[in-house]
Amino acid sequence: MTRRQFIRNFLITFKSLMMLSLMPKTPFALASADSVTETPHYKPLNGRSLRDIAQDKIHHNSGGFVNPLGMNREGRFWDVMKWKLFSNNQFKEFFDAEQVIPVSIDWEPVRQHQGCSITFVKHASVMIKDEARYILVDPVFSDIFWFIKDFSPLKFDLQTMPQPQQVLITHGHYDHLDKPSLASLNKNTHVITPLGYNQIFRDLAMNNRTQLDWFDSYGDGKQKITFLPCNHWTMRNPLAGPNRSLWGSYLIRTTGGFTIYISGDTAYFDGFEQLGKEFDIDLAIFNVGAYEPRWFMAPSHMNPRETVQAFKELNARKLLIVHWGTFRLGDEPVHFPPIQVKEELKKEGLLDRWVDLKHGETFFL
Repeated sequence: MTRRQFIRNFLITFKSLMMLSLMPKTPFALASADSVTETPHYKPLNGRSLRDIAQDKIHHNSGGFVNPLGMNREGRFWDVMKWKLFSNNQFKEFFDAEQVIPVSIDWEPVRQHQGCSITFVKHASVMIKDEARYILVDPVFSDIFWFIKDFSPLKFDLQTMPQPQQVLITHGHYDHLDKPSLASLNKNTHVITPLGYNQIFRDLAMNNRTQLDWFDSYGDGKQKITFLPCNHWTMRNPLAGPNRSLWGSYLIRTTGGFTIYISGDTAYFDGFEQLGKEFDIDLAIFNVGAYEPRWFMAPSHMNPRETVQAFKELNARKLLIVHWGTFRLGDEPVHFPPIQVKEELKKEGLLDRWVDLKHGETFFL
């Protein structure tokens, strides 16, 4: 083995270990939790205001950040082993129905549209057109790890994609903050991130960056982007430990007058109603995927029923989901999330609020 091959194999193994470390911690006592209200897998606010939590910096600590909305994260590695080695995946029989569907995007209609639009690129990556400017969220253009299959490879030339004026990063997990994808963009692109991640963007020489804490905003008088709390966590390096940088959701008040909520990865928590009372939201984009098994995933990702519950509490006019169809990061098949979300919306009589968008498609507001 050559020195170069050794280094390459070492880096692949290290990244693989880091991917395992990204899996959430769940107290096994919560294994039966299957509803928002029965056995909470979050810390109830008990009357606390999300703004007060942010203002008092309760989510800060000496080593970085802490999640005041979620469960503790001790014993994560052994739960990963329990999940991967000893638990039975009840969805295996549906894996044969998963399809690799290459993503083609005709960007010309998007360019020609004069107002606001949302293009679902892949995984959690969306391109938002706000009149003359473009905002790209969590760009991931290819696979993230060799052992995770990519079910939605890009078929179009990235050079044909409109160059974004701004990039929003929700958090640091590898399926959301992908250095090769960011490196393909113009280095002068304005990047908006949570607090932290300094070394990553120094390495990328992307120095036109604005860092936001919860409820901080960036705006130019026409467009306003606000960073909001959510129930999640982040980690890039298991040796450094979790939550060295921050995570969150975004609210975009567009130049065209529409307001778009981007959940990022989040578990359910009882703060969506507060956000719905404070902000008048036209479109809620929720990440739905990697939610099974519930005993393991509930403290990190909402399932379809919780997503519809959060959507109702947010009081948004329309619902769009992403974070599905690309990587199987949980037990459920990659094509299940939209099917199950539609079922939950139908139960609530809310199917008219559903935006049925597949990879490569655009919703014009």
